Amino acid sequence: MQKITLTLLLFLQITIGHAKISETEKLTTTCKVWGFLKYYHPKVAGGEVNWDNQLLEKLPKIDKAQTKEEFSLILENWIDELGPVKEVAPIAVPKEIELFDKNFDLSWLNTSKLFSKKLSKKLKFIEENRFQSDEEFGMDFDALKKLKNYYDLDYTNKGSRTVMLFAYWNLIEYYFPYKYIMDQKWDLSLEQALPLIIDAKTEREFFKEMRKLSAKLNDSHVEFVIYPSSDEAKADIFRYFPATGKIIDEKFVVTEILADSLAEADNIKPGTVITKIKDKTLKELISENRAVISASNEASYLDKLVNRILISDTENVSVEFLKEGKSETKAMIWHDYHDSHRNEFKKGAIKKKEKFKLLDHNIGYVDIGVIKSRHIPDMIEALKDTKAIVFDLRSYPNDDIWKPISDFLNSQEKSFAIYTEPYVKYPGKYKWTEGVKAGFENKDHYKGKVILLVNEDTYSQSEWMAMSFKTSGNTTIIGSQSAGTDGNAIDIDFKKFHTRYTGIGVYYPDRRPTQRIGIVPDIEVKPTIKGIQEGRDEVLDRALMFIETGK
Repeated sequence: MQKITLTLLLFLQITIGHAKISETEKLTTTCKVWGFLKYYHPKVAGGEVNWDNQLLEKLPKIDKAQTKEEFSLILENWIDELGPVKEVAPIAVPKEIELFDKNFDLSWLNTSKLFSKKLSKKLKFIEENRFQSDEEFGMDFDALKKLKNYYDLDYTNKGSRTVMLFAYWNLIEYYFPYKYIMDQKWDLSLEQALPLIIDAKTEREFFKEMRKLSAKLNDSHVEFVIYPSSDEAKADIFRYFPATGKIIDEKFVVTEILADSLAEADNIKPGTVITKIKDKTLKELISENRAVISASNEASYLDKLVNRILISDTENVSVEFLKEGKSETKAMIWHDYHDSHRNEFKKGAIKKKEKFKLLDHNIGYVDIGVIKSRHIPDMIEALKDTKAIVFDLRSYPNDDIWKPISDFLNSQEKSFAIYTEPYVKYPGKYKWTEGVKAGFENKDHYKGKVILLVNEDTYSQSEWMAMSFKTSGNTTIIGSQSAGTDGNAIDIDFKKFHTRYTGIGVYYPDRRPTQRIGIVPDIEVKPTIKGIQEGRDEVLDRALMFIETGK
């Protein structure tokens, strides 16, 4: 009996040791190893080999591997084929550099269930003797140049889809500053996306799954634009609603007419409330689009969702309106972009926005989305003696104007933002940088109250600008949560699609984060459906009340 038991145990050990591994396990691990070697191995990172082609050559062998041992041996041999890695003295980080490690995790080099001890040792040796780039991080830095445009890839081919997925996943793994605050671990996103991308039957399926993967970044800078084919472009496949607006209380409320004649034909005006589009409630639309929209926070998500739900691939669209508490469904005709964004009536045309103006009670107002740098001297002269200036940051700046305005507001130079940027000598790690300062020694600085209006449209540079204005001291922020999307946007074009993501991390000088949090208002005010219908700007109204009462 004892002999039978020992034999059974030995059989189980052998069976377990040579257990079959799944395609997803093999490819997710290959993706991580391929990306690690792409950025760490001196020969690969130095551009001496065509690393994409090597992956395509190895994939058939990896596909045939049945056990951990077979798989691990393929990777070991692949590394050996690259030639020896020169052992160097321990690579020290210069004393003047302080690293930010929250995105960094190479623990899998030693803990992977699919690695032999020999393979782990090889990978660890490469990490310790990694490629040392002489290049500094920038919009054209080395890692992005190695991320080719891949215009020759055929996305109907499994190998091409694999290369594209591996390249994108590893770019984010090593060069996305906010990986550590994603809702979901990036490793898990790879495991979930990989079988769907690998098995995609058409280009459209591939693009759909890649877009879902990009949405996992929880970054409102992220966009994923698919270029239409020549036939689709000629057909002008998209149709648009003739107005835009906001989602409030799971209802869509019109705030701006884009095509007055079309809107008038369907009795659409500011304050019009919509509860369903194509027989789907706003609640359903909010839920079903989460997988394909990357947003830093809920306010930004709802803002980005508006553009998506107001586009249709058919011209006949069923829309349910809410009027005086009753629902009314209309079969609307939506039109192409040109017709749906054209105001024809002079009387109904969008009123031209003022760059700056003097409101009642000696209060100044500046629209950051309209004013340009050449207007700043006139703005300062006109508003310098006001008791308060309201800077409306509820849009994207029209020009690079933060410096002259912050100089006007501040009595002395103050730091308002510091950055983390990739430390290219150790991919995956970041370094703290000094950042930027606002203002200078200025006795003639503005002495009145400074009010900043913010909301979900306060995005990226608008948020950064708010940080610079806040240093003036006598500043109050009024409105609602901003987009939580600070830093530079890195744009990348591939064959038939374009995407982008944030390239550097932005923090307050005390290292408080801004990403996903945004600019936090001192006084929270959100527009209401009633306020929009009455034509009131409730955020501005609240600011004016605060200026007069201090409350």
